[in-house]
Amino acid sequence: MLDLQHLQTTPFTGSTGDVPALLAVQRREEIADGVVRLDLVRPDGRALPEWSPGTHLSLDLANGLQRQYSLCGARDDSAWSIAVQREQPSRGGSAWLHDHATPGTELPITHVRNNFDFDPASNYVFVAGGIGITPLVSMVEAAESSGARWRMLYGGRGRASMAFLQQLSVYEQVTVCAEDEHGRPDLAGYIGEPRNDTLIYACGPAGMLNALYDAAAAWPAGSLRVERFTAADLDQDNGTFVVELARAKKEVVVGSDQSILDSVRAAGIDAMSSCEEGTCGTCETRVLSGIPEHRDVVLSDADRASNCYMMICVSRSQGERLVLDL
Repeated sequence: MLDLQHLQTTPFTGSTGDVPALLAVQRREEIADGVVRLDLVRPDGRALPEWSPGTHLSLDLANGLQRQYSLCGARDDSAWSIAVQREQPSRGGSAWLHDHATPGTELPITHVRNNFDFDPASNYVFVAGGIGITPLVSMVEAAESSGARWRMLYGGRGRASMAFLQQLSVYEQVTVCAEDEHGRPDLAGYIGEPRNDTLIYACGPAGMLNALYDAAAAWPAGSLRVERFTAADLDQDNGTFVVELARAKKEVVVGSDQSILDSVRAAGIDAMSSCEEGTCGTCETRVLSGIPEHRDVVLSDADRASNCYMMICVSRSQGERLVLDL
């Protein structure tokens, strides 16, 4: 099964302009209990680049945190929209946006990227849980526009906390499963028997996605496309190993309490990163030799097996040595 279906995360390339370095909140709206929608525009009023379904942006917040949010509004050049759920408890990102992001607030953008490409198919099944609806809204609209057959299962704790219900209510293909009304959905029953012409796109809490993996185990490889919002599990035993930086002609020792990214930066190499939790794909690095121990939630199972790339913010080495294209 695929977590994200391509080896390298896809840098954003807009068709109508350059990627903005700064956006300003134009409009703020509470669209569900604990969920606000922020419409973002360029401060200078210029048009924004076109984006593809699955695209996310990384915000550099004033409290020092960087957070990634899926674009979920109309794919035109007037504004970009994100929906932010206040996490309970919050790690600081969602709370800051809920408390401080008002019309006129300027938000620096560290990157815009698509790790969750929407590929052509004749049939789609969408499965959303809670705020995991955000990357799927634009996919539903794209599927509808393309003439493909599609259906969606949208689950949540209760209708009051489920964003975009009114927007999705125009589609009879959407099945809403609020737990306080119906209990948890039957994922295996919903996705049905394996098909060769169908792609399943899903986003939501870890428990739902793990259950969906089990339900789709018999489906053809590559049928299930998943985006996770949760960080990698970093509470694992860490060994010490050596990383050779091929282009820099340096070697660094990565201690048990260090990440590869930390060690690389300590050696004077300016490596790109954003989330530093294994969720965004910014620090993806080519592996020239050695076998990584993958701990991210970006690469697919097939990508991990190829051992061609790794996320150096969280992933480590299975052996005593790695050679990286740095």
